[in-house]
Amino acid sequence: MSVNLLDFDAEGLTAWFAQQGEKPFRARQVLRWIHRFGESDFEAMTDLARSLRAKLLATAAVSPPPTISDKLSEDGTRKFLFDVGKSNAVETVFIPEDDRGTLCISSQAGCALECAFCSTGRQGFNRNLSTAEIIGQLWQANRALGCDSIAGDGGGGNPEGGSGGERIISNVVLMGMGEPLANFDNLVPALRLMLDDNAYGLSRRRVTVSTSGIVPAMDRLAEACPVALAVSLHAPTDGLRDKLVPINRKYPLAELMAACQRYLVHAPRDFVTFEYVMLDGVNDSDADARALLHLVRDVPCKFNLIPFNPFPASGFRRSPAERVRRFASILINGGIVTTTRKTRGDDIDAACGQLAGRVQDKSRRVQHGVGFVSGLARTSTGVDLHP
Repeated sequence: MSVNLLDFDAEGLTAWFAQQGEKPFRARQVLRWIHRFGESDFEAMTDLARSLRAKLLATAAVSPPPTISDKLSEDGTRKFLFDVGKSNAVETVFIPEDDRGTLCISSQAGCALECAFCSTGRQGFNRNLSTAEIIGQLWQANRALGCDSIAGDGGGGNPEGGSGGERIISNVVLMGMGEPLANFDNLVPALRLMLDDNAYGLSRRRVTVSTSGIVPAMDRLAEACPVALAVSLHAPTDGLRDKLVPINRKYPLAELMAACQRYLVHAPRDFVTFEYVMLDGVNDSDADARALLHLVRDVPCKFNLIPFNPFPASGFRRSPAERVRRFASILINGGIVTTTRKTRGDDIDAACGQLAGRVQDKSRRVQHGVGFVSGLARTSTGVDLHP
């Protein structure tokens, strides 16, 4: 069976090449070909010795997850559906803006956390994605978007450098399907590839991991590969968050805030982004906003408020625009930088809260009739693509 080279970061690829009796610089060459230039054909890697190309053809492959569909929204948002085997698929969303291009990628097929408003949770948990399946979403999106050269702000037109392509994907956020920190061992090599100058060359400030609050894994990430951090908060008190984000029962807010403070010692940014889906009559009152100010008083942070994007049988309603503005003004007047997420890609079900929004419901929450308001099932991903 061929080894999938997308599974290796630089260290792993160097070790694999050493096992093949090859020198470390060969690993760097192949890393550049695969990730900077999106090449999967070893015969096209012309600066490799013919004998090495033959060896790679016999023992290795570059195998990203195949594309099932590729949809383009009227606003330029693009949603990819990738096949990860055994009837599982994951979604990846590209959002172009004047000053950046953000790719939102998935880390798991399904999710085990069962957040009350998460559409992915409706699927239940299928499995973790491999490193190849995580980084393969970026690899495939770069090729689909027509990048000449992928790495660096100036890029390079050949493996030895020079002028070349434009960076189309400038930011990557792990905010798609799944909980990234629940797939830690496969996540970290993918992050290292995103940061590697021989691969995608992104800065740590432009790669963001979102978590629902798995505290021990936050501490591990701070040591292993600190990138920008976003925390799916969604509630100002333990009582409410226990219902909306069940992992809170294991790692309550006091522990989560302390973990955020520890993370900031290592983080490339001097603040944590808190994501907050605005749910009408659930978490959007003036009192909730004031409670948030008290909760984060010792954590340098900014807030992204995310208007809920409804989908069938969600059981939630979007907070009215005036309510969102009032909520934001309380946070801003309290000294917290606060932005409101702009809805993008809703015509192709790529907006926040719509990923995997039309799937068979497999969650225990709905099967067992567990509800929060009026016994209704609720789902939505609460993804914020702009931390």
